[in-house]
Amino acid sequence: MKTVKISLNSIDKVKSFVNEITKFDYDFDLVSGRYVIDAKSIMGIFSLDLSKAIDLNIHAADGALDDILTVLKPYLVD
Repeated sequence: MKTVKISLNSIDKVKSFVNEITKFDYDFDLVSGRYVIDAKSIMGIFSLDLSKAIDLNIHAADGALDDILTVLKPYLVD
């Protein structure tokens, strides 16, 4: 598992983020405080506070992480 910080501060970003990660056959969790949401659930994402960065837990094989992180680059927070 790998954890990265992402920013989903607009409706368009949320839509494109969900479209991108649903292409992968792995589990993704968004963690905000004590809430853990399936990152492929657009309704779940909108239940979070999107004004601040959110932790994304990626449950993928190490070989697939490079491809996933490349797709997630526009959403990553430094």
